[in-house]
Amino acid sequence: MMIDTHCHLEVIDYPDLDEVIKRMGNNIIIVSGVNHESIEEVISLCDKYSNIYGTIGYHPEYALSITDDDIKWLEEKIKHPKIIGIGEIGLDYHYDGYSKEKQFDLFIKQIMLANKYNKTIVIHSRDAIEDTYNILCKYKDSNIKAVLHCYSSSVEMAKKFIPLNVMFGVGGVVTFKNGHKLKNVVENIDLKYLLLETDSPYLTPEPNRGKRNEPVNIKFVAEKIAEIKKISVEEVYFCTTSNAISQFDLNV
Repeated sequence: MMIDTHCHLEVIDYPDLDEVIKRMGNNIIIVSGVNHESIEEVISLCDKYSNIYGTIGYHPEYALSITDDDIKWLEEKIKHPKIIGIGEIGLDYHYDGYSKEKQFDLFIKQIMLANKYNKTIVIHSRDAIEDTYNILCKYKDSNIKAVLHCYSSSVEMAKKFIPLNVMFGVGGVVTFKNGHKLKNVVENIDLKYLLLETDSPYLTPEPNRGKRNEPVNIKFVAEKIAEIKKISVEEVYFCTTSNAISQFDLNV
């Protein structure tokens, strides 16, 4: 079994969604919702497909518009039995115009929901790794697990996060020619802390780079990890699947 621990399967990107999901067979897909519309779509997918689970939360790009009523709405949605995480949430300092204060506030409120409902936190951290680390240290309950989705920082930072019950999502970037930093992480961080993800429809791995991504492409990520670590792809599937089941408390 393989598990795509992070993707976005919105109808606008996948008019052939049934076929996309069918290509994954009985393998598990964890779909992320980041705003009202996509959260509703995630819940619908969870209801329709037995192999789909969801994580939901407000992406930091929406920090300027999210209200307390939106947080209350989210709190009701996370009670769905197949919602296994809060995310993707976090910090993004990449583009101009963001408010660090608003992002902090939104991130912390959603961490509090994860603490309250014992849900895994799925984190988006772009150009903000130190602040992400400091907020987790201060606000995350020590028993709550977390995933740094699409990990892009250093081996040294990864080692700081591990004691916080954090695992690292590895996606298509590891197959890119310029993906040296992530390859270094994969080489130097124990496999027991790594998860497979596609972030579909984005970050399509080689050899399909430039095309729309989809969950079945997780196999190319697994193959590259196996190559880097000089182990079999079967071992990668076995270990990363076990990691995902543990980190998300999946009952499969």
